[in-house]
Amino acid sequence: MLIPELLKGAIVGLMILVPVFFIYKKAGFNPGWSLLVFVPAFGLLAIFLHLALLPWPNQISKEE
Repeated sequence: MLIPELLKGAIVGLMILVPVFFIYKKAGFNPGWSLLVFVPAFGLLAIFLHLALLPWPNQISKEE
């Protein structure tokens, strides 16, 4: 049966989506990017690269 498998996938996706949503919001990015969680085989990689490699908009710059 396909429905229980889709339901399991949706639940796991939501368990990942909620924390990623709040991470994007706190970092100053658009939280809508957290929907990439549901893109198979590419979404999480894109999220990790986006958060790791781009400067965060709300980051406090040190003036020396």
